[in-house]
Amino acid sequence: MEKGPFSVEWLAQSSHGGAQPTTTIATRQPHSPPGSTSSQESPAALGDPGHEAEAGSGPVPGRPRTKFSAAQLQELERSFREQRYIGASEKRRLAAVLNLSQSQIKTWFQNRRMKFKRQTQDAR
Repeated sequence: MEKGPFSVEWLAQSSHGGAQPTTTIATRQPHSPPGSTSSQESPAALGDPGHEAEAGSGPVPGRPRTKFSAAQLQELERSFREQRYIGASEKRRLAAVLNLSQSQIKTWFQNRRMKFKRQTQDAR
């Protein structure tokens, strides 16, 4: 392969002052602080406990799926019937009352709005 001005080899050599390119390139993740790097290898390949990958299992989710209790669902549904879009104060209140994170509340409302949209479209 030719080492043109925009080939991977050329870029690796020019960024290392002509040194041989390395096989693993560390990149900064979009939401990580500046200066932190992440290898392109998966956590399972690095031997990270709790991230054992099975063959063909696909990507490893960031966190396990939340199982809402019946009481939590009842309160979330009640709040959804009152208002489809949740405000910051109501989100904080629900998170405290239901012992969930605000992001879980926000995600539940987003998913519930999509479910409502599908139901109304199917009814037509």
